[in-house]
Amino acid sequence: MAGGEWVYLNGDIIPAQEARISIYDHGFLYGDGVFEGIRSYNGRVFKLDEHLDRLYKSAKAIKLDIGMTREEMARAVTATVAANRLDDAYIRLVVSRGPGDLGLDPLKCPKPTVLIIAAALQLYPEEVYEKGMRLASVPVRRPAPDALNPNMKTLNYLTSILAKVEANQRGLPEVVLLNSQGYVTEGTGDNLFIVVDGGLVTAPPWVGILTGITRKTVMELAREQNIPVREDVFTLFDLYNADECFLTGTAAEVVPAVEVDGRPIGSGRPGPITQRLREAFHAYARRTGTPVYSSETRSS
Repeated sequence: MAGGEWVYLNGDIIPAQEARISIYDHGFLYGDGVFEGIRSYNGRVFKLDEHLDRLYKSAKAIKLDIGMTREEMARAVTATVAANRLDDAYIRLVVSRGPGDLGLDPLKCPKPTVLIIAAALQLYPEEVYEKGMRLASVPVRRPAPDALNPNMKTLNYLTSILAKVEANQRGLPEVVLLNSQGYVTEGTGDNLFIVVDGGLVTAPPWVGILTGITRKTVMELAREQNIPVREDVFTLFDLYNADECFLTGTAAEVVPAVEVDGRPIGSGRPGPITQRLREAFHAYARRTGTPVYSSETRSS
C-alpha cells in the first residue's frame, strides 16, 4: 500500500509526515473509536453514503460524538482523495475518542480525533484473483453478538489480528473463522459466500458477522442476474462440499477461494458464478459513486 502524501486530521489537510496524534488518545490506548475502509474508483467514492451511515451508527452505538455533520465528513473524504490526486484509492476514515487521561472514562476525552488517509492499494496480487486463494479454518472464534455486536466497526480488531497470525503461520493469505456454535462466519476482514446448486449462501448477521457493504452489493448484483441468494447458517462440512467459494470486502473486492483445509472447493479453480459476479462488481463500481473532482479541480 503506497501511502498518500496528504492526510486529513481534525479539520485540516496536512502532509502525512507532519500528522501527530496524542499518546493519550484513547483510540491508541484502548481501541476506543470507529472506522471505515472505503474505495474510490475512476474518480468516484464508492458507496460513500452507505459507509458514512455505518460510521455514524457505530459511533452512536459506542456513544461517540463525531462532532461533524455527515455532509462535512463527505466533503472531507473527497477533499483528501483530491489532495492526493488519486482516481483509484483506498480510504481509511478513523474517528477515535480523542485525547484523555490514562483511565478508561470516555468523559475525560472532550474532543474526538478525526483522521482520513487516502492511498493506492492492491490487497492481493492479480494471480490470487485469477487462480483463487487457499484458506484454512482456525481455532480463533468470532465473539457472540450479545457480547460484542460485530456491526459496531470499532478500532478493536484483536480477534481478526489473532486469526491473521494463524494465517501467517500457515503461509496463507486468509483464514475462516467460526463462531462458538461451529457455524462459519467470515474471514479476518472479509465476508464469505459459498455457491450451492447455482445459488449463493452467506452467513446471517446473527452468527457474528459484519454485514459488509461489498457483501450487500454482491447480493444485489446476483439477484439482478437471477442468481438465488439466501442468508443461512452453514458449517465447514458445507464449505468443503460447496461448488464455489469467494470472499468479499472493500479492500479485497470479490476474490475466489479454491481450497479450504487442504480440500479443493468444486473444481479447485475459480467458478463461473464467482467470475460473473466479480466482473459485474467491477463494472458497477467504476460507473457509480460520489464524484471526487469537479471539472474545475480536474483541470487545475
